[in-house]
Amino acid sequence: MKKSKTPKFGLTNNQLKIIAMVSMMLDHIGLLFFPTVDLFRILGRIAFPIFAYMIAEGCRYTKNRTKYLGIIAAMAIAFQVVYFVAMQSLYQGILVTFSLAIITIYSIDGILHAKKLWVRLASVAAFVFVLVFVFVLPILLTGTDFDIDYGIWGILLPVAVYFLPSRVWRVGGLAVLLLIRAIHYSFLPVSLGLLQWFSLVTIPLLALYNGERGRAKMKYVFYIFYPAHLVILYGIDILISLLK
Repeated sequence: MKKSKTPKFGLTNNQLKIIAMVSMMLDHIGLLFFPTVDLFRILGRIAFPIFAYMIAEGCRYTKNRTKYLGIIAAMAIAFQVVYFVAMQSLYQGILVTFSLAIITIYSIDGILHAKKLWVRLASVAAFVFVLVFVFVLPILLTGTDFDIDYGIWGILLPVAVYFLPSRVWRVGGLAVLLLIRAIHYSFLPVSLGLLQWFSLVTIPLLALYNGERGRAKMKYVFYIFYPAHLVILYGIDILISLLK
């Protein structure tokens, strides 16, 4: 992401992430408190494509790949431990999904471009790890609620955005994948199947992305928001249940 003293026309990285955070919070409010009101879930379809796009941007522009992956993976592990203790659930949240996406991006990058043999071998091992996590673990854990938030799509979208050559290609490629995903979900017996079409609303927003981070340093706000808002919302839900 470029830094500029004179802001360009369009939406910055920060602004898009704020839109995504609001969308995600509304989605979870609808899930917990207004399950019969589709509007909350419709507005919530905006969050995932924006975050997926920005994960790819983070991989592209980070100065320290290890730190970038480490922060997201550490928060993913911490959240999953708390979630398992609180809910006795093996469901893997979006931070796990995006951690797997980052590992996939780095591993493909290493396989294609690394000059050292050991780096290529490590990249292959990392790629195999993702494949096992996504395709083998669900089979081994049949009978549990193990699943990965957004499934293979949650990994595929950031990977596609990362490897496409320009911003026009990235937004266009994302639009095509979201369209295919919406068609796919339309034929599945899932509650949000037809609502996935509303994720395409994200495309005009991402088309306005100007490639700038924004003036405020909000990186850690974005990292913390996901687990923090879930803890608050689930806490409110538990409190309401106790008061009934």
